[in-house]
Amino acid sequence: MNQPELESEISKIVVSSLQLEDIRPEDIKPEVPLFGEGLGLDSIDALELASALEKRFGVKFSQATADMNQVFRSVRTLAVYIGERSN
Repeated sequence: MNQPELESEISKIVVSSLQLEDIRPEDIKPEVPLFGEGLGLDSIDALELASALEKRFGVKFSQATADMNQVFRSVRTLAVYIGERSN
C-alpha cells in the first residue's frame, strides 16, 4: 500500500473507530494534528484508535518502542509508522 492509500485508510479508521459522525474521512488532511487544536481527539480516543489500527494493520504501539505522542501527531505520522512496520 502506498503512502496516500495508507493515509486514506487511516482516515477511514479514525472516523469509523471513533464514530465521528460530523467528519468524513476525506475531510481529514494528513498533516493536521489529531489532538488539541487539530481534530480535537483526547487520550481515550488515542487508545481506541491504537486498538483499531493494531487490528487492521497488525502493528503494535508501545511507549517503550517509540514516542507515541509523535507517532499519533497526525494521519501522516501514523502512516509513516505503520508503513515502516508493515513491510
